[in-house]
Amino acid sequence: MISPSLTNITGSTEGLAPATLQVDVIADLICPWSYLGKRRLDEALEAVHGPSQVSWHPFQINPTMPESGLSFNDYLRSKFGDPETIRPGLEGLTEAGRQAGINFRFDRLKRVPNTIKAHQLLQFAQSNGCDSTQMAEAIMQAFFEHGRDIGDTDVLVQLGEAAGLEASAIRAALEDETLRNIVTAEEAQVRQNGVTGVPAFLINKRLFVIGAQPTESLVNIFDRAMFGEESDLEVSTTVH
Repeated sequence: MISPSLTNITGSTEGLAPATLQVDVIADLICPWSYLGKRRLDEALEAVHGPSQVSWHPFQINPTMPESGLSFNDYLRSKFGDPETIRPGLEGLTEAGRQAGINFRFDRLKRVPNTIKAHQLLQFAQSNGCDSTQMAEAIMQAFFEHGRDIGDTDVLVQLGEAAGLEASAIRAALEDETLRNIVTAEEAQVRQNGVTGVPAFLINKRLFVIGAQPTESLVNIFDRAMFGEESDLEVSTTVH
């Protein structure tokens, strides 16, 4: 079980309609399971039809990644030893992605970037009225399907512009040390509250879901969060 203090990072429910489903997503933008979990979340939210609010929170699966990133093969070697040992896992991910409408192209990945700037863009988009889920989709799709370097400022500016943000404002945000500190402080809060891997989802501040759950499982969890037994606890069962 995650401590109820995890809700400190998720903001307030004030102003939301009583039947609004609130989902706080904790993810890294170079985590394939986060991309898969995001797509399954999309499907589950579409299936329940009701109003929802989704917020994104940063997590770096490689917090010590050099600013310049690593070559894809060097990254695999540092994490798993012989890169060939991970090939069956990548093939399984590719098939799972295909079922969720994701065209994983691991063959296009030349570098694995440091994701701090990508998280800054997502935070900036979210605080400036952009759909954060669409922004996260654009960033992950650029990386996993097109092999683009989402640690590169020019790439991130292009993705932000496509979402309706101004290029000069994006560049300023990506160089803003205050925004970077906000992102790193929020990630530190997440880790302090026991999150060790992603994706993870906090549903209505009550149910904490770990992993890229199947769509039907998420729908059932939504039902539990919305219509389950009343509880005084802000966070209840952890779902694996």
